Amino acid sequence: MSEEPVARAELRQLIERIERLEEEKKNISDDIKEVYAEAKGRGYDTKVIREIIRLRKMDPNERQELEAILDLYLEALGMTNMKEAA
Repeated sequence: MSEEPVARAELRQLIERIERLEEEKKNISDDIKEVYAEAKGRGYDTKVIREIIRLRKMDPNERQELEAILDLYLEALGMTNMKEAA
């Protein structure tokens, strides 16, 4: 019986930690949205910025493989000039 209050207190602590972290995550998410809004306000394309961030997170070898496959598909579809123009 003496373990039940301890387990209850431990559970409460875990839940409260999760709640604090969720609040921090929301605040960080809001901060990120503000930076994207600032970038948009300065004339940057936020879709491209998001894509760059996604690519930078990738392993370099994985990114090279993806780019090679993309090039192959674009060439197969006759779209290589479109990529070169960009």
